[in-house]
Amino acid sequence: MSSMSVCLWFDSQAEAAADFYVDVFPSARILDVARYGDGAPQPSGSVMTVRLVVHGLELTLLNGGPVYQISPAISLVTTCDTQSEVDRLWERLTDGGQEVQCGWLVDRFGVSWQIIPAGLGELLGSTDRAAAQRATEAMLKMVKLDIAALRRAYKGE
Repeated sequence: MSSMSVCLWFDSQAEAAADFYVDVFPSARILDVARYGDGAPQPSGSVMTVRLVVHGLELTLLNGGPVYQISPAISLVTTCDTQSEVDRLWERLTDGGQEVQCGWLVDRFGVSWQIIPAGLGELLGSTDRAAAQRATEAMLKMVKLDIAALRRAYKGE
């Protein structure tokens, strides 16, 4: 059986990012840290990769130098059961980062996240197209998503 994971390329912040994500997500844990050896493109003993698991998703954070930059074309999506969890993650991940729009943010390491309340897909994808349109229009005006406001918009309140 094959599996998939995500690899994020950092200049030199992989270990700091991994420590941050483990602090932000209570269920996250570091699996292992690999270090560069002699003759490698980075200093011997410095962190090459950190493997961690966040909500069941394995991430490999690679210190590869300044060759590539993380892009908002790729984002990590986190679905939250409650508004308080949306609020908590939003506050933590935007600390030193940047709020964007429609539940998107960029953390202090340049990684894009979507912090999504559970049930959003049902509102936006409803067969009641008028209600779905109202919810979509409300979402497009938001930065951090507010599930109660989205439900009110869906209902036409």
